[in-house]
Amino acid sequence: MTKTEKRRVPVGGKKRITGDVGRAIRAALDKKASDIVLLDLRNTPAFTDFFVLCSGQSTRQVKAIADAVEEALRVAKVRPSHTEGYDRGEWVLMDYFTFIVHVFTPQTRLFYSLERLWGDAERIEISEDGP
Repeated sequence: MTKTEKRRVPVGGKKRITGDVGRAIRAALDKKASDIVLLDLRNTPAFTDFFVLCSGQSTRQVKAIADAVEEALRVAKVRPSHTEGYDRGEWVLMDYFTFIVHVFTPQTRLFYSLERLWGDAERIEISEDGP
């Protein structure tokens, strides 16, 4: 498979996303995050297992999504080791060691195109129904 080809696995009957990654995705969905994609990096030479990518339509919504993810995981006693970009609100990165949550504005997501950069990763589309 070349980098330009995409493996898409719809979430539903085939894959069930559980644990902290699932909590993060549900929290993002609760704040109306759009275009949620999970990149499974376990079969790539990556420094983490998963990327959760999602978009908010404004910097205010990006911050609200990031806050909701952090709160949902805090309830499960999971805290990010590092957070970046919250003040600007264009791209918030939350590092939870085994997965990283990226919350973008649509323009910033298009510009950095992490899905393309990590093209070897399995791409799991998340429906609005959740993981």
